[in-house]
Order: sequence, then C-alpha cells, then structure tokens
Amino acid sequence: MTALGDLALGATVRLLAQPSTPSPTLPASTVPDEAVTPGVWGFVAIAFVAIATVLIIVDMTRRVRRTRYRGEVRERIEAERAEASQAAAGLDEEARPGQGDDEPFREGGPRA
Repeated sequence: MTALGDLALGATVRLLAQPSTPSPTLPASTVPDEAVTPGVWGFVAIAFVAIATVLIIVDMTRRVRRTRYRGEVRERIEAERAEASQAAAGLDEEARPGQGDDEPFREGGPRA
C-alpha cells in the first residue's frame, strides 16, 4: 500500500506544481475586425427600432393631448349648462312681482 500511496502523492505533487493561472496575454485573433461588426443587418435592425420608438412616442403624445382636450371640452360644456340653468333660475326670479329693475346689467352684459 505504500507504493500506491507514493504514486498518488507523486501525481498530486505534479498536478499542484503546474501553474494554475492562465497566461496574462491573449493569443492574437485570427478573425478580421470587419467580420465582427454588426454590418448592414445590424444597422437596419437598430434603425427599425429607432423609427418604431419615434412613431410610438408621437402616437402616445397625440393620444394624451386628445384626452386632455376632451376633458377641457367636457368642463366647458358642464360650465355652460350650469350657467344656463342659473340663467333660467334668474329669469324665473325676475318674473316674480316685487323684484325691481335696480340691476340693469348682469355679468354677461346688458339685458335685452
């Protein structure tokens, strides 16, 4: 058994004696630099992504603006309806007896 132990110990020492770190310099590349560039298809793919991004941003801006304008129009319509209902209520009050014409002008301009 000692012969087998000596053989294992000798193999272990030889394995550990070898350098375990690779050499610090890389071998020279055999592939030309032109072969590792993205080429025409890479340019086409990136151009497609850029154009699609710009179109999506323009569409999103248009949709947000349209939604904001719809909200503003809704608010104006509601304000006009409230104004009209107040004006109708004001006409009813003017038709009652006992109300004088001491207020010749209203907020919207002269009375007709």
